[in-house]
Amino acid sequence: MNNPMLVGHLTTGRTGPIQGHRPPDRNRQADSEGVSFKELLSQQQLKFSHHAEQRLQQRGIRLQPDQLERIASAVDQAAAKGAKDSLVLFQDIAMIVSVPNRTVVTAMDGHSMREHIFTQIDSAVVVS
Repeated sequence: MNNPMLVGHLTTGRTGPIQGHRPPDRNRQADSEGVSFKELLSQQQLKFSHHAEQRLQQRGIRLQPDQLERIASAVDQAAAKGAKDSLVLFQDIAMIVSVPNRTVVTAMDGHSMREHIFTQIDSAVVVS
């Protein structure tokens, strides 16, 4: 007998899940503090791609936590409308954001925006 016997587990003698068996929903499991994994992910405001981080640094753009919150809120609004790739305008900063991934793909300041054409976006959000 080379199949391991596990107490409290069902096996079928074949590899793979048992038909009709559904693994527990890991997004609903809470950690020791009562916060689910899904809630932890939703608390993450924004991610910045390596390219976007380089552009921010090259262009001297610094964002404060309250500004990031406002931008993240704009991304939430874009997601609620079904946006996928958005141009987010904040003060004199333009950012292209992958909405489903909550990732800033690139960013530019007002000077770099002049005479620039934004392509492959499906929405634009102006953050006040």
